[in-house]
Amino acid sequence: MIAVSDVRGAVYDEAGIDVPGMVALTGSGQSVVEAARGDVITNQELLELDCDVLAPAALGEVITEGNADLIQASLIVEAANHPITPNADKILRDMGVVVIPDILANAGGVTGSYFEWSQNIQQFTWKEDRFTAELLDRMQGAYRFTQAFADEHQVSLREAAYAIGIKRVADAAKLRGYI
Repeated sequence: MIAVSDVRGAVYDEAGIDVPGMVALTGSGQSVVEAARGDVITNQELLELDCDVLAPAALGEVITEGNADLIQASLIVEAANHPITPNADKILRDMGVVVIPDILANAGGVTGSYFEWSQNIQQFTWKEDRFTAELLDRMQGAYRFTQAFADEHQVSLREAAYAIGIKRVADAAKLRGYI
């Protein structure tokens, strides 16, 4: 990891962020810009860094038509909700940037909540290792299924995830006799 940001700005260290130190720093209520190592940069500069993976994780619509062509990462993992606008998404796709959409990248939290809910109604609990294994299995399966759909239909992962979701809702509505 070469950069990290918060509401006050970002810090960049080409040699790598001291992750344990950063966790301790932010855990004490300080900003990442107060880190002992690295250069303070703007959040916009962070988005444009030469890196392999970019994970916008806080705000929506930070990658727009106005800055998409400046992105240098070859892979973007949408850890925030809707961090890439539709026009920017098209630009990134045309540039060959792979985007793991928020609907897929963020599904772990919802899936984990479902596990907890289903355990609660059964008055049953899983040990952490089982929870983690079940979550990993579901997330990897969802990614593989979405990637296979995207490859088969020559669409982006976002388009594949939406198409799969729409089909599943339509199938459920038919099964319930709604349509």
